[in-house]
Amino acid sequence: MAFYARGIDRGAKAFLIALDHNAAYENPNFAWFKDCRESFVYIDRVIVAQSARGLGIAKLLYEDLFVAAKQAGHKHIVCEVNIAPPNPVSDAFHAAMGFEEVGQATIANGTKTVRYFERVLRGC
Repeated sequence: MAFYARGIDRGAKAFLIALDHNAAYENPNFAWFKDCRESFVYIDRVIVAQSARGLGIAKLLYEDLFVAAKQAGHKHIVCEVNIAPPNPVSDAFHAAMGFEEVGQATIANGTKTVRYFERVLRGC
């Protein structure tokens, strides 16, 4: 179902999984983007092992995803980051990668609040 799935050291150090708008994925965050965007690539998971953080691995995975998305004709890369509980490191990373907030939602029976981010790829 993944549009993009890449790992570093077979996923032991880091991995990123992204789905495009055609995926049959039941998730409230994915559904929010389906309601708001005609076409997109949704970053579902990005995990970097504690021992590999600060090495630029997430940036490399994101940049590789941007290239793959552009080559496939996608223009919008989207994701969500927790507001409650907060995730300031992820907020700062996504801002540095050119993402902008496009919405918010409270999910999981009110136990979680997320911020929706989007990066528009230029030159598609």
